[in-house]
Amino acid sequence: MSKSIEEKVEDWCKKQLDKYYTKTESINEEIEKALQLAPSKNGGDGNNYPDIKCFIESESLRKIPVMIEVKGTKGDFGKFDKDGNVLNTDKNGDPNYSVISKYAVNGAVHYGNAILTYTNSFKEVVAIGVNGYEQGKNFITEIGAYYISEANLFIPKKIANYSDLSFLKDENVEKFIKQIDELKLTDEEKEKQKLELEDDIEKKLKNINQKMHDDLGIVVGARVKLISGLIMAGLGVKGKVSGLKVEDLKGELGENSNDGKIIINKITDFLGERNLPKEKKEIILNELKNVFLYSKLEIPVNGESKLKTVYTSVKSDILPFLTKDLHNIDFTGRLFNVLNDWVDVPDGAENDVVLTPRYVTELMAKLCEVNKDSYVWDYATGSAGFLISSMNLMIEDVRKKVTSLEEQNKAIAKIKAEQLLGIEKLPDIYLLAVLNMILMGDGSSNIIHADSLTQFEGNYEQGKHKGEKFPANVFLLNPPYSAPGKGFNFVEKALSEMNCGKAAVLIQENAGSTQGAGYTKKILEKNTLLASIHMSTDLFIGKSSVQTAIFVFEVGKPHDTEKLVKFIDFSNDGYTRQSRKKSSQSTNLKDTGNAKARYQELVNLIVRGKGKDNKNLNYFKDCYEEDYITLDGNDWTYSQHKKIDINPKKEDFEKVVKEYLAWRISDSIKNGESLGK
Repeated sequence: MSKSIEEKVEDWCKKQLDKYYTKTESINEEIEKALQLAPSKNGGDGNNYPDIKCFIESESLRKIPVMIEVKGTKGDFGKFDKDGNVLNTDKNGDPNYSVISKYAVNGAVHYGNAILTYTNSFKEVVAIGVNGYEQGKNFITEIGAYYISEANLFIPKKIANYSDLSFLKDENVEKFIKQIDELKLTDEEKEKQKLELEDDIEKKLKNINQKMHDDLGIVVGARVKLISGLIMAGLGVKGKVSGLKVEDLKGELGENSNDGKIIINKITDFLGERNLPKEKKEIILNELKNVFLYSKLEIPVNGESKLKTVYTSVKSDILPFLTKDLHNIDFTGRLFNVLNDWVDVPDGAENDVVLTPRYVTELMAKLCEVNKDSYVWDYATGSAGFLISSMNLMIEDVRKKVTSLEEQNKAIAKIKAEQLLGIEKLPDIYLLAVLNMILMGDGSSNIIHADSLTQFEGNYEQGKHKGEKFPANVFLLNPPYSAPGKGFNFVEKALSEMNCGKAAVLIQENAGSTQGAGYTKKILEKNTLLASIHMSTDLFIGKSSVQTAIFVFEVGKPHDTEKLVKFIDFSNDGYTRQSRKKSSQSTNLKDTGNAKARYQELVNLIVRGKGKDNKNLNYFKDCYEEDYITLDGNDWTYSQHKKIDINPKKEDFEKVVKEYLAWRISDSIKNGESLGK
C-alpha cells in the first residue's frame, strides 16, 4: 500500500486560499457547535474536524461556509452511485460511516450536512473533497466541489470540474456563486429526496420509540405526551422563547429545578406565545404534567434523568427537521404516523381510532373542491389530517389567485385562525392535533377538546368570532365505526348545522346499505348523494379490516330521485400495501399502478364528470356506473348498482366457436377420427 501524502495535499490547498481556518481553529461558534453535535464521520459521538474551513462572501454580503476534506492516497477521492451521485448511505438508507470516513468527497459532504442540520443561520454550504497522490514524478490531484442547500433538499449537486481551488479566491467568488445559483433539482430528484427525507424522520422516531421501550421502560401511554411535550419545549418561539438546551437538564431534585419542571416551564412559555385560550392551555398542560412531573421520569439515575436521555435524541434527530424551512415535505405527516401508533387506545376502541392516510385526506378535500374561501370542519378530527390537507389546498389557492404578497399573508392568516375547525374527544389524539396544527403554521386556533355529538353547538369557541356560528361549507370525516349508523350519526348532525357546500365521508361501506340505522334516510331529506366510491380492502392494513367507501354529498339540497349518482369501484387505486411494523411508509406503501394518475382521474370524474368523449374514463371504463337511488338510504354501494350485461355479444359467440373447434380437432386427432364425420 502506497504511503499517504495527505499533508502535502493539504499544504497545496492552503497555498491557493486567501483565508482559511485549520481543523483545530474555530471558523464560527455556531458552526463549531454543529460539528460537535453531529455524529462524527466514524459514526460515534466525537467531534467533526474538517481539514480546512473557510467562507466565501458575495458583494451582496451573502456568506457561504466551505468545508474541505483532504485525502492523500490513490482511490480515496469519492464513492458514488451508478448515476454519479455522492453515496453516503447504505442500501437501507442509513449513514455509511466507513465510506464517509474513507473518501474525501463523502467526508466533505458529511460535514456540510452537519452544518445544515445543526445550525439555524446557514441554509447553504459548499463541500469540497480533494485527493492527491504521486504517480511517478507527477503530483496528481482530484477535486470534487458540491453545493448543498435546504432549497435543494440537501441533495449534493456537483458544481463543475476544477483542477485547482482558484474558484474560491475573492476575485472569482461572484462567478462561482453564479454557477451555484444555476444548479436546480429535477422534478424526479425532488420527489425522490422528499420521500427519503420523510422516511428519515420516521426511522429516527421509531429508533427513539425502541429506546423508550427497551432501555428506559417508558410505558406506551406516556410516549405520545412525552415526545409532543419535548418538541414544544425544544422549538421555542422565535424572538421570544429560546428552545430547550440539553445542558439545561441538570438532573437536580429540587421542586422547581428538576428536569420535569424545567421542561414544563418551557412548554408553558411556548403555549403562552401561541395565543391559545386559557382553557385549551390548561387541558394540554394538565395532560403533559402527568408525564413530566408525576411519572418519576424526572428522577436522575447516575446523574441523568430519562427525560434528558429522550430529549437528547429528540434534539439531535427530530427537531432539525421541524425547524427547517422545507416546503411540501410531509415531516409532520410522518411524525404523526409514528406517534399515532403509540396512542394508548381504550379497550374495545381499537377499530375506531384509525387515522386516515394523508393521500386519502387530500383526495377527499379535492372531491369537496376546497379553495381559499372554504370553511372546513371535522367532527372527529384525529390528528387533524383532514384540516392539514385542506389548509394546504386553501393556501395553494390563495397563492394562485391573490397577487399582492400583503394580501396573501392576510388571507393565509385568516385561513389558519378562522376557516378550520376540528373536534376531538380522546386527550392523547387531541394533543397530537394541536401540535400538528402548530407545526404546520399555528393553525391550532379552533381545535376543540369535546364530544362533538353532545358538547359542541357548532360555534367558534375562541377569537373575535367566539360564540358565533362556524360558517362551514365543507365537511370531512372518518368517524368511529362503532357509533350508531357506523358513524353516520356524526354526519347527520354536522350536515344539519350546514346551509350549503360539500361533504365527503370515509365510512364502513355497509352503512350505505343495511347498517345506516335510519341516519342515511334522514340525510337524504336535506342533502344530495353525489357519488359512492368503493375503496381498497387493505386501505387500513394492519390497523382495521373493515371495507370502506367514500360518500360525497352536496349539502342543503334534498336528494332528487331523478338525479343520477356516480358509483365507482376504486379497489384498484394503484397502491400496494404492506403492514411491516419496522418498515417505513415508503416500504409499506408503494405506487405500483400509476396511483397518482388514478387519484387525479377520480377527482376529475367526480368533480367534472366523464368529460367530452369520456376523456375522464381512462382507468374507470369498466368500474364506473351512473344510476338512481331511492330515498330509503339503503342502496348506496357500488355492488348494488354494478350492471352485468347478460346479452351475448359477437365476441362471445366467436370465442365459444373457437374453443369448440379447438376441442373438436384435438379430440378427433386423439381418437384417429376423420374431421368430416
